[in-house]
Formats: sequence, structure tokens, C-alpha cells
Amino acid sequence: MNPLQAGDFHLPSNRDLTHSMSGLFASIDAARLACGFLTLSQMMEALEGNHVLDPFSTLISAGVSAGKHNIFYPGVTLKALSGHKIILADDNCVHSGSHFEAATGNILIGSNNQFGEGGFTAKANRPGAEIRIGSHGRYLNNPALFGRCELGNGSQILGSITVDGCTLADGGSYEEDDPDLRAGLLKGSGIARNLTVARGMVIAGNGTFSADDLLPQSHFHPKP
Repeated sequence: MNPLQAGDFHLPSNRDLTHSMSGLFASIDAARLACGFLTLSQMMEALEGNHVLDPFSTLISAGVSAGKHNIFYPGVTLKALSGHKIILADDNCVHSGSHFEAATGNILIGSNNQFGEGGFTAKANRPGAEIRIGSHGRYLNNPALFGRCELGNGSQILGSITVDGCTLADGGSYEEDDPDLRAGLLKGSGIARNLTVARGMVIAGNGTFSADDLLPQSHFHPKP
């Protein structure tokens, strides 16, 4: 075999590269449209004023809207169906592995929330479902919301908890010095169903969550 000689190798022309990239983007957009998501350009237009760190792994559908300065990490999905809406206000941080689906009801989100790290799921996907999330909340380490949930300002869900039809009352965020003035909190792992957690209260569950286990947050975080 003869070694390569000068002139045997040719770089593709700019025209060839442009044609190849156009075909690639067309294929990506066709797959996105076939699965009910916006094309890349449509998505970036819909999320103008926000920070989409990896457009190729971020999927949104029609019916999704966001205010300003939200951060979308790679691997985030927001899908609204049948005329329902997913609405985010401003300055939310949506980490990788977060999935929002509004199939039978809306998902309405305020500002300055953290979804993940460690994953997050919110699905309004059965009759009567709607998920409302206030502002300044933290939802970390793979919680999953279903049914009719209302998470008040400052509320927290910490852990791999399936939250079905629950209400967490408004209160201060995790930065509030007095733990008994903080919003309702669920932490641990397991299933929390049809529970209301008042301001300053917490349920720490392991497998199941029960109103019998409500405790003041100062039980775990002494007041300063």
C-alpha cells in the first residue's frame, strides 16, 4: 500500500459542510416534531431571555412558556398536551433530569425555585390534576409530583418522594433563620398522599408519610 501523497486528502468545502449540517438539523427537527416537541429554532425563540445550556438535549412543546433568566441544564423535558400549559415565571433553576408533563391539567410555577439536582418530576396526567408551585422553593433528589398539588412559597421536598395530592403551606424559604417560620417540608423517601403540611412543620418519612408524624422543623433545626 502506497503512503498518502500530498493532494490525496481533501477537506470538505464550506458548501459541503453547510449542506451536511443543514441535513443534520433537518433530521433533528423532524424527530422533535414527530414526538410533539418544538424544533430547535422554535424552542430558542420560545425561551428567549432564558439560559438554555444545551439546546440539543432540551425538549419543550407548544404550550410551554417561561419568563426571564431561568436556567435550563441539559436533559430537561417540558411537555404540554391537549391545550394545557406549563408556565414558569423568572429565575428558576431547572437541573438535569427534570421532567414536566401537563397532559390533563396545568403546571404553574413562580420564581426563584430550584428543581433538582438529582432529578425532579411533575406530571398533571390524570383527571382533575393540577400542580401549582410558588416561589423560592427547593425540590431536590428526585421528588415526583402527581395529582392536585399546591406547593407554597418557600416549600421544600428533599428526597425521592412520590407526592400525590399534597399541600405544603407558604412560609419562609430554607434561608429563614427561624425554622418554625419556614414553609411546609417533606423529606426522606417513600409515598406522601393527600397530606397538608402547615408552616413550620415537617414530615420525615421512610417508606410512608403520615400526618401522625408531623413535627416542628425546630425538632431537626434548633432555633438560633
